[in-house]
Amino acid sequence: MQTIHVRTVPEYDVTIGPGLLAECGRRLREVLPLCHMAVVTDSNVAPLYLEKVKASLSEAGYQVSACVFPAGEESKNFHTLSNILEFLAEEHLTRIDCVAALGGGVTGDMAGLAAALYLRGVRYVQLPTTLLSSVDSSVGGKTAIDLQAGKNLAGAFLQPSAVLCDTDCLKTLPADVFADGAAEALKTGVLCGEELFSRMEHGLSASAPEEIIARCVSYKVGVVERDEKEQGERKLLNLGHTVGHAIEKCSNFTIPHGHAVAAGLAVMARAAERLGWTDEPVAERVAACLEKNRLPVRTGFEPRALALAALSDKKRAGDSITIVVPKAIGRCELKKIPVSELLPVIQAGLEG
Repeated sequence: MQTIHVRTVPEYDVTIGPGLLAECGRRLREVLPLCHMAVVTDSNVAPLYLEKVKASLSEAGYQVSACVFPAGEESKNFHTLSNILEFLAEEHLTRIDCVAALGGGVTGDMAGLAAALYLRGVRYVQLPTTLLSSVDSSVGGKTAIDLQAGKNLAGAFLQPSAVLCDTDCLKTLPADVFADGAAEALKTGVLCGEELFSRMEHGLSASAPEEIIARCVSYKVGVVERDEKEQGERKLLNLGHTVGHAIEKCSNFTIPHGHAVAAGLAVMARAAERLGWTDEPVAERVAACLEKNRLPVRTGFEPRALALAALSDKKRAGDSITIVVPKAIGRCELKKIPVSELLPVIQAGLEG
């Protein structure tokens, strides 16, 4: 069991280890007084873990209700958000109550944004059940939904009151869903250095992910504490995401986030190397590591389609867009370019 403290407002702990869902009620009692706990989850996770979580919360003394929405990125929209908000109102939640996000990244986004909006803000906790949400999206307080124009374009910052990562949940993940999380872990490895990246080069196993999760969370926590609202350094965490989000949009969100980010990371690594922006060769190592973790290194979409989709990315500012350039393993930088240069960058990354 590992615990990482996050010094934001509010401050909170990220606890990582086995068996946490079964004891979530007892552990949350240590940081949250008894209240009404509204559990938000999706149709894939509910049959696996909802009753266990409800039982643990009830045993600890919480009043518990549950809202289940259809699983999938296609549910990350205003309609689902509205349904969750109406559910919270129908259950008469007040400002002393709490929302619990039980699931992966989509659930964390939906429940977190609902908590940020309902009564202008109620508390929420994260109970991630996927590798992607454990290593990345459950920590840091970003919440958002997708718009027709692009990914995560409407959202809010709201830090959770606690994060409980039950590593037993990872054993039930399909291989492609596990690989989605490996993509975000690998991205973190490129950002923070050889110690994590070299471990990812051997392939991440579902049997022993606790140390990888802890290393990813620790790195992200440090960045979030220094730049909570993404004014500077936190933008580095978007490595691979400008092209990745464009791939998601071009696929009408049929390509999952982790797979899209993996391809986006490979594209950016090749582009950086071919444009002379790197300090050492990175493209082959990144591609080999992605493939070792059963992730794509290419996309079938045309560069113009990707560039057009990327122009609605939230990292655009007027006539410029900020991309993350991997100069070496463990050394990345933000590069602001005119939007007119984005197409040549993407073309360079798709070559070969």
